[in-house]
Amino acid sequence: MQTNNDQKVSVIIRTKNEEQWIGHVIQSVVDNLKKPEIIIIDNFSEDATLDIIKNFIADPLLNSDRNNKYTKIKIFQVKDYSPGKSLNYGIKKSKFNNIMVLSAHCVIKKIDIKKIKENLKKYVAIFGNQIPVWRGKKISKRYIWSHFVDKKVVNMYSKLENRFFFHNAVAFYNKKFMLKNPFDDFIQTKEDRYWASKIVKKGKKYLYDPDLRVEHHYTPNGSTWKGIG
Repeated sequence: MQTNNDQKVSVIIRTKNEEQWIGHVIQSVVDNLKKPEIIIIDNFSEDATLDIIKNFIADPLLNSDRNNKYTKIKIFQVKDYSPGKSLNYGIKKSKFNNIMVLSAHCVIKKIDIKKIKENLKKYVAIFGNQIPVWRGKKISKRYIWSHFVDKKVVNMYSKLENRFFFHNAVAFYNKKFMLKNPFDDFIQTKEDRYWASKIVKKGKKYLYDPDLRVEHHYTPNGSTWKGIG
């Protein structure tokens, strides 16, 4: 029997000094999803990141009309941070079965949540299209960005990286499946690719859906904007 929890979404966002984009990111979540639960996994930010996030927390004293601009947000800070460990922790703390992982500098541009939920019945995960933006300018899809094509792909394989390709900048999962098939707690990068390879070996399928789309904005510590143009 389908429950109310089957229809709603828990959004997990990892943060570390993300004051430049985090407000835009959360605003895009509130604008595109109906009353989502947002789970912030913070790596002890030292800027205004958490203060900005708190501006979006729903106040039960506000009337329902004004509360549409806010939502429920949980904030956790983790020690011994790794990408996989933070996501595993956020999944355990989530309330809903539909899990969305979203980068702290990715703004949602297109999403069909009904279609995504239907596809999650056929695939163990879905990841979406990314439009790379450098200082406000859309840049050519070369290098890592060349994976984000305009057609659906099942179990995408990267010739560039010589392994299965998945990307957690924007992705959907089922909580029950992820509790049994978590990310690696210890690796410090590309937890999504290692997870995808493990899942394919188990005979599972995941989907790349170009109609799930975000703008992925440049950050000073990012390494995937090399060769911009």
